[in-house]
Amino acid sequence: MNQLAAQQNYYTKEEYLLLEESAEYKSEYYDGEIFAMAGGTRNHSAICLNVNWSIREAISNKDCVGFDSNMKLDIPTHNIVVYPDAMVACSKVEFLDDKETILKNPLLVIEVLSPSTEHVDRIKKFIYYQNVPSIQEYVMISQSEPKIEAYYKQSERNWLYTVVKGLEEAIYIKTLEYKFELKELYQKVRWL
Repeated sequence: MNQLAAQQNYYTKEEYLLLEESAEYKSEYYDGEIFAMAGGTRNHSAICLNVNWSIREAISNKDCVGFDSNMKLDIPTHNIVVYPDAMVACSKVEFLDDKETILKNPLLVIEVLSPSTEHVDRIKKFIYYQNVPSIQEYVMISQSEPKIEAYYKQSERNWLYTVVKGLEEAIYIKTLEYKFELKELYQKVRWL
């Protein structure tokens, strides 16, 4: 990180975005603070690849675009910029910036849970994601067991919770009208 980052503890979103353009590693922005992201494990990477492959299949005949963990998401109500593991936006895709690096309107957000980030993904990020009007579904995928949890927005204050466990199971992703088979999402994952 450059000298500016070493000298201050609070950053504007604009300062963060400038730093992020030239940073060697990805960082997330939380209302003035910048947090470096940890590297992913073998299982995390394998699951993310499988998720993106399934998304590709699910949206192949839809007016939607899938994004991997290199796309940032703007959450203006909390002054936050994060990198979800996967997102899907449909119809008119909107970006915060001209370079199209910060998505504003995903329909679906997916996080692969890690031991170090599970609490944040499960509680804090879910609260943040609820404040993005376009988000209709939030999916959390465990990497320690074959288990997927989904929250589907039924109204402004009501989210339907679904959980499936086991490699023989499947979860229906309502926003994509597509069934994700757990055996496909967990293909080549090593259970420890």
